[in-house]
Amino acid sequence: MRPRWAALELGGAERVWRGSKPRFLSQVVGPDFEQICRDWAVLADDFFDEPPGEVGSARLVDRSRRESNKIELDVVVMTPALPGERQRVLSIGEAKWDKVMGPGHLDRLRRARDLLIAQGHRAEDSVLACYSGAGFDERLRAEARKDSRVLLVDLPTLYG
Repeated sequence: MRPRWAALELGGAERVWRGSKPRFLSQVVGPDFEQICRDWAVLADDFFDEPPGEVGSARLVDRSRRESNKIELDVVVMTPALPGERQRVLSIGEAKWDKVMGPGHLDRLRRARDLLIAQGHRAEDSVLACYSGAGFDERLRAEARKDSRVLLVDLPTLYG
């Protein structure tokens, strides 16, 4: 806020907020919401076929594409680490606090799952999870109704 102090002191709080809100949502609220989603996934035994072991985030590089080749996964749920066994990827997910999610988000998760499989991870039956504070469009809801491996997590689910 330091660069905006003068405007604040002169009574321009609404104008400062309008200019700062997108950055606040992306750099403060967004990461906090992602952590809330990861915390929820730790205890989400009913939503996966095994109890979650490790939950975190990840960044994948898609070397087959030149444009925007990084895929960020906000919520990655793994089985517990056991000696002599490779962990399974129970779920990969994307979290959006202030955007209604649609099929494009699901397509990105499918691409990420394909990359994980190509890299040798046990991700064939991973649940693809969309976490949203703003909801889901009807096309994504229809996809979730057709595919039990698509999970839509809204605020009532997170806090229910």
